[in-house]
Amino acid sequence: MAQRMRLPGLLGELAAEFAGTMILILFGVGVVAQVVAGGIGDHDSIAWAWGLGVTLGVYVAARISGAHLNPAVTLALAAFKGFEWRKVLPYAAAQTLGAFVAALIVRWNYSEVLSAFDPGHTIKSQGVFSTLPGNGSLPVDMWGGFRDQIIGTAILLFVILALTDLRQNAPAANLAPVVIGLLVVGIGMAWGTNAGYAINPARDFGPRLASFITGYGTAFRDQNNDLYFWVPIVGPLLGGLGGAGLYQLLIGRFLPKQGPPEPGRVPTQSDAETVSARQ
Repeated sequence: MAQRMRLPGLLGELAAEFAGTMILILFGVGVVAQVVAGGIGDHDSIAWAWGLGVTLGVYVAARISGAHLNPAVTLALAAFKGFEWRKVLPYAAAQTLGAFVAALIVRWNYSEVLSAFDPGHTIKSQGVFSTLPGNGSLPVDMWGGFRDQIIGTAILLFVILALTDLRQNAPAANLAPVVIGLLVVGIGMAWGTNAGYAINPARDFGPRLASFITGYGTAFRDQNNDLYFWVPIVGPLLGGLGGAGLYQLLIGRFLPKQGPPEPGRVPTQSDAETVSARQ
């Protein structure tokens, strides 16, 4: 009976993770399609749209699920911040499904533009949906991309934990999603060269699968014909654990014991008031 009572709550959280990740990918993959295939915009357009997608996706899901939108975030919060382990795989599945559905919508909407730009649906436009080492043209191999994904996601989780730790100077009221979006913009501008800053297994695998079933036969390989799909999955998971662990080691363990009432949540004004009252 107790398990039955918990189920609707979990279903709501999964729906929120699905919706939030879908919003993220609609903006993120959509802007890459516009820049690469449509020739409108540039690298800065991509970085800013991904950051806005993260911000808006977090606003969509934060109240219900905590707005992880990324299996690397979910895993790191379970390992270091008390998030329930039983929810890790369901969250990851909902996030990946949201990314998959969003990528199908982008694929459908930009079908004419993609076909005109790359009639054979080859590696030339594959990067619209999934990442490639060196963005498909620079001299970076699979292992360089793997290294890059570990470092980039470590930065992401280190700073996310700082921004959402109410024992820190967390962003006031409901500004945390905005600052997290700016974090992603910064990572895109500083760490986008070697592997396209996937920093999120769901963001990469969901759209990669969507592109594969809609005509991109090389979707799981890179321009060197290496089986690359695992790199933006394993690299971010390892990097997220490393970044979260480093935050705990260097910062978290030295902060006061009081913290947010619910682990794995984006802080709100009421959370901040709760912590202030405890102190």
